[in-house]
Amino acid sequence: MTQAKRQSRKLGWRFVVLGVAVIFLFLALVRNVWMDVYYIPSESMEPLLLTGDRVLVSRVAFTNRAIERGDVVVFDGRGSFVPWNSGAGDVADAIVGAGQWLGLVPNDNIYVKRVLGVAGDTVKCCSASGLLEVNGVPVTESYLYPGDDPSALTFEVRVPQGKLWLMGDHRNVSLDSRSLLGAPGGGLISTERVIGSPIATVWPLGRMHVLEQASGSGKYTAGLP
Repeated sequence: MTQAKRQSRKLGWRFVVLGVAVIFLFLALVRNVWMDVYYIPSESMEPLLLTGDRVLVSRVAFTNRAIERGDVVVFDGRGSFVPWNSGAGDVADAIVGAGQWLGLVPNDNIYVKRVLGVAGDTVKCCSASGLLEVNGVPVTESYLYPGDDPSALTFEVRVPQGKLWLMGDHRNVSLDSRSLLGAPGGGLISTERVIGSPIATVWPLGRMHVLEQASGSGKYTAGLP
């Protein structure tokens, strides 16, 4: 093999490696700034989201507007729903984190729930008619899983600044703010932990559609300020 051919082959491999690196960096930029895809591992948000769905999540959904009651949010549950680390050590946690980012390992730290209370709200369950109440106003929740009550657990909580009260649509099976009432933080999630909002289901192919009920506007109840 001539020297010219060897140099040409080396250059070819360099271009391939460079191309892969550029694509990887571009995807990393998109996933960390604008859009990402997350796997739905449970039934807690049925009927809106089914187990096994892959959802496209907008990281800029709340850049120009505040999070509203009724919004569906994707958030990092570390420090609230799950411990800050696994207990396996920083190196092991970093390896698992890399696998999660690449989609090779399920990310058990990421949750998706619906916002039922924002800063200043008093959320209570249930009213005399069996409905959730926000600031004393009964809420009609059309997105609830058929046959589910708003909550089998009675509670009343006031949401402080910078926090959210979150619940799943499939209330009978959802691990949400109600499950953490006795834990540090009282089940309230910091707005800083919100990653974004799901805007569409992209997999399986037969489930591809825009998630209209993921937005709080007009999907929650009339009459609440």
